[in-house]
Amino acid sequence: MAGNIFLGLDISRVNTPCFIVDEDSLRKNLEVLAGVKRRTGCRILLALKAFSMFSLFPLMRDYLDGVCASSPHEARLGREEFGKEVHSFAAAYSDDDFAQILRWSDHVVFNSGNQYRRFKSDVISSPKKKFGLRVNPEVSQAPVPMYDPCGKHSRLGITASEFDPSCLEGISGLHFHALCEENSPALEKTLAAFDQLFGRHLHGLEWVNFGGGHHITRDDYDIDLLCSLITRTAERYGVDVYIEPGEAVALNAGVLAATVLDVIRNEIDIAVMDTSAAAHMPDVLEMPYRPAIPGAGMPGELPYTYRLAGISCLAGDVIGDYSFDKPLRPGDRLLFLDMAHYSMVKTNTFNGIGLPSIAICSTSKNEIRLVREFGYADFKGRLS
Repeated sequence: MAGNIFLGLDISRVNTPCFIVDEDSLRKNLEVLAGVKRRTGCRILLALKAFSMFSLFPLMRDYLDGVCASSPHEARLGREEFGKEVHSFAAAYSDDDFAQILRWSDHVVFNSGNQYRRFKSDVISSPKKKFGLRVNPEVSQAPVPMYDPCGKHSRLGITASEFDPSCLEGISGLHFHALCEENSPALEKTLAAFDQLFGRHLHGLEWVNFGGGHHITRDDYDIDLLCSLITRTAERYGVDVYIEPGEAVALNAGVLAATVLDVIRNEIDIAVMDTSAAAHMPDVLEMPYRPAIPGAGMPGELPYTYRLAGISCLAGDVIGDYSFDKPLRPGDRLLFLDMAHYSMVKTNTFNGIGLPSIAICSTSKNEIRLVREFGYADFKGRLS
C-alpha cells in the first residue's frame, strides 16, 4: 500500500493539520516521467493547477521541461520559481490578464477563435513567443461530468464544427485536454478522434500538446502504449509533443496529517477532526471520493466504525465512514493518503479555519522539516 511508506515517520514533530510531501516518492515519480522523455523525445510540463509546491521546484526542474499555468499568478510563479518553459491557457483572457500572461509565458494557448482574433495584434508583434489553439476532440473519457472537458456543452476547446482554419495564421501548435486520472487506452481513443477531426491542421505546425490527466506514475499504467502514441504522432506530423501531467507528478507522494478532537454519538460514532473536507480537501466533496487511511477499513470491516467529520459549521463537512481496530480517542492522529496534488492548491479559509501547514519529509531517512505555517494574516489578507 502506498501509504505504508509514511507509517514509520514520526509525525508528532509537526502540528496538525499538515500536508507532508515525501521527496523520495516525488523523485520516484519524476524518474518514471524522465523515462518517458528519454524513450520518446517528448517534453513534459508540470501542471501547476495540480501541484504548485515551489519549495520542491529545484528537484522537479532537474526532470521536467517547465510548467503549464492557468492564470497570471501561476505563470509568474512558474517563471520566477521554476525558471524553464512556461505555457499558459485560460478559458478566456481579459486585457489585463493577457498582458501579464504574455509577459510571463513562452507559449500562450487560446480557447476560441474570438479570443485569438481579439489579441492577434499581440501575437503578430511577439515573434519570440509561441501561440496555440485549444481544440475539443469531443470524446468524453473523464469519470465525473464536473471534470470532463469534452462533455456536452463544454466551454473548453474549439469543436470541429467551429474551427476556422484562417485562425492558424500566427499559430504554431494545437492543444487538447480530455482526460482525468486516465490510463493510456483513453488517450489512444482521444488521439484517434483528434487525428480525424484536427490532424490535417497539424501539418506545417511545430507542436501538439496532449494536455493532462495522464496517470502515468500509477502501477498499472501502460507506459509502452503512451510512448508509442507520442512517437507515432511526432513522426506522422513532424511536430514536438508536449504532455502536462500534474497529478502524476505528485501521485501518492503526500499525506494530510490530522488529529481527532472529539468523538460524539448520534446513532453512529462521529469523530470530529482538526481538518475539514470543505476547507482542506474540497475534492472529497466535489468529486466526491473517500480518501484512504493506512490501517483503516470500510464501515463494519473492522471492530470500530466512525464517521470522520470536519471542524467547520457546514453540515455536510464529512470526510467519510471508516472502521478501525481500536476505538478512536481525542489526540489520535490519522493520515489521509494521496493529498499532495489538488488538495493543497484548493485549500480555503472558510469559517476562518487555519490553513494546514506544509512539510517535506524523506521517509527513507525518517526526516521531516516544516517549510510553511499559516496564520491569521493569511486569513485576513484575503478580505477587506
